[in-house]
Amino acid sequence: MRYPIKQIKDYRYLDEGQGEPLVLLHGLFGALSNFEDVVTHFSRTHRVLIPVMPIYDMPLDKAGLDGLVEFVGGLMDQLQLTNLNLLGNSLGGHVGLIYALRNPQRVNRLILTGSSGLFENAMGGSYPKRGNYQFVKEKVEYTFYDPKIATTELVEEVFEVTKSIPKCMRMVALAKSAQRNNLAKELPNIQQPTLLIWGLNDTITPPLVAHEFAQLLPHAQLRFIDHCGHAPMMEHPVLFNQYVANFLEKH
Repeated sequence: MRYPIKQIKDYRYLDEGQGEPLVLLHGLFGALSNFEDVVTHFSRTHRVLIPVMPIYDMPLDKAGLDGLVEFVGGLMDQLQLTNLNLLGNSLGGHVGLIYALRNPQRVNRLILTGSSGLFENAMGGSYPKRGNYQFVKEKVEYTFYDPKIATTELVEEVFEVTKSIPKCMRMVALAKSAQRNNLAKELPNIQQPTLLIWGLNDTITPPLVAHEFAQLLPHAQLRFIDHCGHAPMMEHPVLFNQYVANFLEKH
């Protein structure tokens, strides 16, 4: 990622552009680089922020959704931000939904892509095996419709994480926390306009999950992208950014 990382107290974050805040929340195996095209596009019209989620170094007893929501909320408090547009991928979408439920007065709009919160087939039903590069490579490729998106750099990034027992323990704890936290009963309480952008070939949160989100969220619109897996902003960045821009302008 070519953008600098800032720090305030214990919070590290990317902060580019000016205007209404657009906060990007990455997933369990995600990174700031997943949103590079989003940052480039929207930093011309918005203040784009990406919290560096403490997925691999948060205290083990806080390694869950509540810990991540608390972290995001703490950073928003430090920066004194309101009128938020939250854009979350995978676990990041789940975090954004919980934050919006707990802080409805601070959130203007929600954008979810491949979000957990209803069902997630994490890493194809199993977690990366320590020290097995080929296994990790296959699981990272499983995230995308086009396996070429799983570059050597991306695979090695996940592989390095799986070599650490403490990091793996936090990763598994977070994944289990997400699986336990089903938001079906709470989603009808979300009154913010919500855009759902989903890959038609998503095998982790399949299209049926997107339809369920659309039914449960009172003010949701759903856009599918063909030949696309779990991370539309990486596989089809131009179309993804167009959908987001149209949504932000309309609402």
